[in-house]
Amino acid sequence: MKYYIILFLGITLLISCNPNKKGTGEKIENNGNLFEVKYAKGFQVSDHGNFRLIDITDPSKESDITYKYALLKRGSSKEGIPSDYTIIEAPVKSVICMTNLQLSNFIKLNALDKVVGITSTRFLSNKQINQQIKDGKTRKIGIEGEFDSEIVMALNPDLILVSPFKKGGYDAIRNLDIPLVSFLGYKETTPLGQAEWIKFTAMLLGMEKQAEKQFEEIEKRYIELQALTKDIANKPTVLSGELHSGNWYVVGGKSYLAQLFKDAGANYFMQNDNESGGFYVDYETVYSQGADANYWRIVNSYNGEYNYDVLKQTDARYTDFKAYKEKKVIYCNLREKPFYENTPVEPEVVLADLIKIFHPNLLSDHTSVYYELLK
Repeated sequence: MKYYIILFLGITLLISCNPNKKGTGEKIENNGNLFEVKYAKGFQVSDHGNFRLIDITDPSKESDITYKYALLKRGSSKEGIPSDYTIIEAPVKSVICMTNLQLSNFIKLNALDKVVGITSTRFLSNKQINQQIKDGKTRKIGIEGEFDSEIVMALNPDLILVSPFKKGGYDAIRNLDIPLVSFLGYKETTPLGQAEWIKFTAMLLGMEKQAEKQFEEIEKRYIELQALTKDIANKPTVLSGELHSGNWYVVGGKSYLAQLFKDAGANYFMQNDNESGGFYVDYETVYSQGADANYWRIVNSYNGEYNYDVLKQTDARYTDFKAYKEKKVIYCNLREKPFYENTPVEPEVVLADLIKIFHPNLLSDHTSVYYELLK
């Protein structure tokens, strides 16, 4: 492995140039602590003393847009910051989150007090943020495309985290003189890559040391679990999703979910597809590729006891799938479990759940947290 030492404005950067390394492999000096981006492909960081330059790009390479931000230490001079970088004074004191994935980072960092606005409380079970909403410390700013500009202006956050490639309807808030910061963790194609965005959030908050420690624990456990399935010969195939308005939503074979199944010692039924994002296909396409899948993953919101009878009543054709016949449907009810608000930064827990289902002899003592076989 080759290393290059770069001296710039008195800051030493140690950059690993191993072509086999996941992510950027970039290490930056942070008050004496080494801060490394190892798996995430969506953000790169360079340290320049009193400010950091952050380049954010699409991890899935579906877009070539680069979003540029300069995190400036509060009260410091702006001298030296390139003109095409949006300046954000850090650490930030208040943030609006547009998605539960973004919110998951603040939950993990125990920094929900910095979240002054969110778009929706659907599927949100976190007690602290719900209490903040009740107390008026956090406010709902409306739904996508119908944001309440007056509420946003009254909150006057330091920044708003957005998902630029989604239909977020940001035009109503784009001209409020509040930085819109692109958060592309949801575009990462690996579980550890997505989880590593906690480091990006930590840089905004000035909590880098805590995030580094937390991610090390996530990474260590994930790699330990991944190693359990390394030599598995018989890998089950997994179908995922459901019909919605006549179409089936799936993600491609280069996606986060496909990688998660692979690490759990299973094969995703569309593993040969080269897409990393999601798309809709018809029932016939899914049936032709997934009818004989050993397992079937379903995540939805159901008010009551979700079971095989409910699944049959939803669409009688479901009973034709092997996973239905053999009672191997993997299920998570969003009404009962904090899936979207926790799992982005708990990939090791999700992985353990799946390994317990696919290969129970490997993790016999594990208690399921999110996924379990449908009763």
